[in-house]
Amino acid sequence: MDDIEKACRDKGLRMTGQRRTIARVLTLSGDHPDVEELHRRAAAADPNISLATVYRTVRLLEDQGIIARSSFGKRSRWEVMPKTHHDHLIDIETGKVIEFRNEEIERLQELAARELGYKLVGHRLELFGTPIKPARKRP
Repeated sequence: MDDIEKACRDKGLRMTGQRRTIARVLTLSGDHPDVEELHRRAAAADPNISLATVYRTVRLLEDQGIIARSSFGKRSRWEVMPKTHHDHLIDIETGKVIEFRNEEIERLQELAARELGYKLVGHRLELFGTPIKPARKRP
């Protein structure tokens, strides 16, 4: 049983075969798929899964705090609710999402909040970039 399926059972949610398939696809994906991509992958395993079923399922799982939504640009993307905090770097050329944690950034965010008279209770950092191309060697 994967993390999503276990969380659903712990919350008393009924696990239909289609929900189980969607949960498995989400658990195995390491790339923060959007709903259309999630549907494509789930339908490969079960052709009877409709796009509407995927939308309903991700809304339910998000409402229950089982998965997390991020909006990197125009579309919402999904991941299993992180066990530890991390930030995201999004490659704007490919859409690839890279998870990272940087203690100096974390410290600076705490410092900024404190200097403004606040205690930081949460944050979300999304960086957007393109890969640095190595310089060409001149002959």
